[in-house]
Amino acid sequence: MRIGIDARMFGPRVGGGGLGRYVAELVNHLQEIDHENEYVIFLKKENFHEFVVKGPNFSKRMVDVHWYSLKEQFVMLREVTNAKVHFMHYPHWNIPVFSPVPFIVTIHDLILLDEPQSARTTTKGMLVHGLKQVGFRIALERAVHGSRHIIAISEATKRSILNHFKVKSQKITVIHNGVSEPASGKGISLRNLGVVEPYILHVGNHYPHKNLSLLLDAFAAFLPTHPDVQLVFAGKYDEFAKRLVVQADRLKIPRESLRFLNLPSDDELGALYRNTSLLVNPSRIEGFGIPPLEALYCGVKVMAANTTSMPEILKDAVRYVDPNDVEDMAQVMEDAFDKPELWKGMKEKGKELVRDYDWKKAAKQTLETYLLHGPRRL
Repeated sequence: MRIGIDARMFGPRVGGGGLGRYVAELVNHLQEIDHENEYVIFLKKENFHEFVVKGPNFSKRMVDVHWYSLKEQFVMLREVTNAKVHFMHYPHWNIPVFSPVPFIVTIHDLILLDEPQSARTTTKGMLVHGLKQVGFRIALERAVHGSRHIIAISEATKRSILNHFKVKSQKITVIHNGVSEPASGKGISLRNLGVVEPYILHVGNHYPHKNLSLLLDAFAAFLPTHPDVQLVFAGKYDEFAKRLVVQADRLKIPRESLRFLNLPSDDELGALYRNTSLLVNPSRIEGFGIPPLEALYCGVKVMAANTTSMPEILKDAVRYVDPNDVEDMAQVMEDAFDKPELWKGMKEKGKELVRDYDWKKAAKQTLETYLLHGPRRL
């Protein structure tokens, strides 16, 4: 088979967080395990050279058009058609809706359907935002109903799909993401990054569903008894991050108690994970949640919201909180510093848990899905 993969989100630097990591790990591991099928990897100019072709059955094409754009619909349609692939794998729901090429789609979450606040929040004008919402619904409907098969990254995401769309359960296969050991971070100076120990760490974007506004409220309640603790946000510094700065000023959180790191490198992230006192993941919705697992890989305490996929993925290796309860979050922060006995055994559980999440295993399961549900044309 000649298989196409839309890898324009390849790598967390370009694709952002979990999506970019998923695309990169999937493509790289497929190249390791499949030497029979032919692959065409579609990439943007920004990450075209980040994917290194290592075998004769892999090739790459540049499609330098951004996702979620109107232009994407026409350019991807043309490029996929010209590549003469037998079917496509779209690792996100932003598919070219008029493409006649059969496809499989991965759905990571349905935040814009499950989280009305996120659906209404925008940094664009309301007219542009409204048009994008219409486009989102059209593309998502086509992705769900027009696909040959759907890959969901958790049982929670599968339940969400079944809740919002009339599709058969058999059309959806759950394939968990993997987790890799974070970089060692050796040679990275936290002080040069403006990070002062002890600190609490959040890794990821600053979108509303991440619930960082309530996290700031909890940190403000925690800070008077722990004035030397810093809260560090590691992710893209965007308009949503700027809103958190305004909120922090309103809460009278000292500027030196907060640190925003814009798109830290893998080495910087490794150093941040390995030296933090607590990794916090208070999201109201998560499709999977790679940062908590990466923190557990490093033997770090983790606080996570008791919602959607988190209990499924993290099991009993973390402390859970109600994402709507500021006092609950503040209390777990205090426990991380003052009551180590409440975390007894969790480090060992976390180390054991991460062994269950393997990118090579995920790639093998994805290849099996291709073979079962992709059209065979020899």
